[in-house]
Amino acid sequence: MRDDRDDPFDDFFDGIERMMDEMTGSDATGFATETHVDVYDEGSSLRLVADLPGVTKDGVELQCDGEVLTISAAGDRREYDERVRLPARVDEHSASASFNNGILQVTFEKIDDSASIDLE
Repeated sequence: MRDDRDDPFDDFFDGIERMMDEMTGSDATGFATETHVDVYDEGSSLRLVADLPGVTKDGVELQCDGEVLTISAAGDRREYDERVRLPARVDEHSASASFNNGILQVTFEKIDDSASIDLE
């Protein structure tokens, strides 16, 4: 029987495990802590693409206030809660979303940040 109490490599392997958890975005419970999100400016619209592996469509909730998109998602082994600040104001009522094979896509129409004022 082996005695691991004095293993000189324990700290080394613990450090590697912590680094791997940070790189994969999971914490000690195995739940993801970050969502990989790409934002594409398509002229008059914004398109967001998020990777949500291990989540089903029923486990995804989206909310937007025109400036921030909140993605909450949960599966059997992963949970995501991400707030994405949008690079432009959007009409949150124009949103369309799809979810296929762990990939979420959300599209918004952009709105102007300011209005011109006519002088009389």
